[in-house]
Amino acid sequence: MKREDLRNIAIIAHVDHGKTTLVDGLMGQCGTFRENQAVQERVMDSGDLERERGITILAKNASCVYKDIKINIVDTPGHADFGGEVERVLKMVNGVLLLVDAAEGPMPQTRFVLSKALELGHRVIVVVNKIDRPDARIKEVIDEVLELLMDLGATDEQLDSPMLFCSGRSGTASYSPDEAGVNLIPLLDTILEYIEAPEGDEAAPLGVLVSCIDYNEYVGRIGIGRIECGQMKVGQEVAICDYHRPEVKGKSKVTAIYQFDGVKRSPVDVANVGDIISFSGIENVNIGNTVCDPLHVEPLPFVKISEPTVEMTFSVNNSPFAGREGKFVTSRQLRERLFRELLRDVSLQVHETDSAEAFKVLGRGEMHLSILIETMRREGYEFQVSTPHALLKEIDGQLQEPYEELVVDVPEEWMGSVMEKMGARKGELQSMVPQGNRMKLEFIIPSRGLFGYRSEFMTDTRGEGIMNTVFHGYGEFRGDIVRRNTGSLIAHETGEAVTYGLFNAQERGQMFISAGTPVYAGMVVGSSPKAEDIVVNVCKKKHITNMRASGSDEALRLVPPRIMSLEEALEFLAEDELLEVTPKSFRIRKAELDHAQRMKTLKRGN
Repeated sequence: MKREDLRNIAIIAHVDHGKTTLVDGLMGQCGTFRENQAVQERVMDSGDLERERGITILAKNASCVYKDIKINIVDTPGHADFGGEVERVLKMVNGVLLLVDAAEGPMPQTRFVLSKALELGHRVIVVVNKIDRPDARIKEVIDEVLELLMDLGATDEQLDSPMLFCSGRSGTASYSPDEAGVNLIPLLDTILEYIEAPEGDEAAPLGVLVSCIDYNEYVGRIGIGRIECGQMKVGQEVAICDYHRPEVKGKSKVTAIYQFDGVKRSPVDVANVGDIISFSGIENVNIGNTVCDPLHVEPLPFVKISEPTVEMTFSVNNSPFAGREGKFVTSRQLRERLFRELLRDVSLQVHETDSAEAFKVLGRGEMHLSILIETMRREGYEFQVSTPHALLKEIDGQLQEPYEELVVDVPEEWMGSVMEKMGARKGELQSMVPQGNRMKLEFIIPSRGLFGYRSEFMTDTRGEGIMNTVFHGYGEFRGDIVRRNTGSLIAHETGEAVTYGLFNAQERGQMFISAGTPVYAGMVVGSSPKAEDIVVNVCKKKHITNMRASGSDEALRLVPPRIMSLEEALEFLAEDELLEVTPKSFRIRKAELDHAQRMKTLKRGN
């Protein structure tokens, strides 16, 4: 049976190519919002972090109705670190809108997500977005998209995919790049004509593959997925099983079912085959589980999520300032929070260590883990994290490490410094393509070679460079890579930083703190241009004497300190340093706070 009154689509694209803005336009033109309703821009980016950073982190569901046909839309993340979100939501849909920027063309993440969609046999509608950009190069981008489809082994039908030309911000679409669009009707018509209606047997036993998990304090775990066969009713008894883990078994009762109506969830009593629904009442439901009829327990196949490539150690804060700013500070609270995150994030892993106060957290990249750190910090958690490490594997007796595909778009004059840094970080140039007065460079580089590079890259290119990465695969271990060639300025004693002490310390390097900042012995207060650590006394006060000389009482001038963001602080960390994270501050510190002990350890190491 085909559900002709329904279409399920996902929007896939690289970060910042305009997915969420296009969804705003589609819902607005389908009458999802009232005429006088106040609607914020990028309505699908509901999280504070998503709105601040302008990126989608979690896949979101919404719907609109056009010509009496309901279109379920899944807005997917565009950043490579959140690829685990994309892989699983593609199981819920029958087709995808591939969104490509008219100036940038297909980027690494576009290739990654599109390959997953083609593997599942989904139909593709190509949407060239931002055609009103002054630097748009529409014809070249069309060729690049076709080349990409051929590279990924698309079928003849997928190669003949319809192509539309849009401006998401203006809310227009047209069938030809030379034709000015008026509204998004051409895109909506193409979705109805080209994307297949979901099909399944309504009379068969129930089968729902859980693709996402949400959590609500009042109803507990909420499963989100598409009904592959049968019907789901409120009060129905169901069984839980898993394709990859036969040991997962259980029975429960569905207490509530919701369908997506615009961006809201509307309760329903019955949901039919093909519907994307959320449901509650099943306490231990997890991503990848199948919810089915207790008399016909058959797990549905689920895409295996790509493995993590980066690890960090999260531990209880044990600095002299521990417990001053955080609400949740104990190892029990930290453990509980990390394991709760596993219920939502399928591409994260948490392992216990020999110490009850430390946990190994494995993720898909630096950004994946930094979003988790920032989220926990805002919730009131206080803890400390180690420097990120790439996960090494032994394959066929050979040590291998993860590699990334790096695409860099820079003005020609800064190309030399980028090439030089890539050489030092063991990157290999794959291609070099001029684009006007800019250069597009592609490298294959070990994942650990990119740690700490983003801020360096922005400095080298005067903020004009664009860099994007996607996981390439495992390859031969390349040996040592020097992550940073600067040292740290370390506070000598516990107290409050004063102007006189900072004035003397700033001659040694760049400071991270201002006068009045509380510091403790062993805390990193700045960076030294030399590749060695220097201990400075920022709490030192000027001795009072009864002598006065002309000019001695003039105000001391301090250089403004460098205030680091979370990502910059993680990039700066050396192997023997930790980042103390609290709801109010980030503090970089030495793992061993005692200076004499650090010196002994250093001598033993040499």
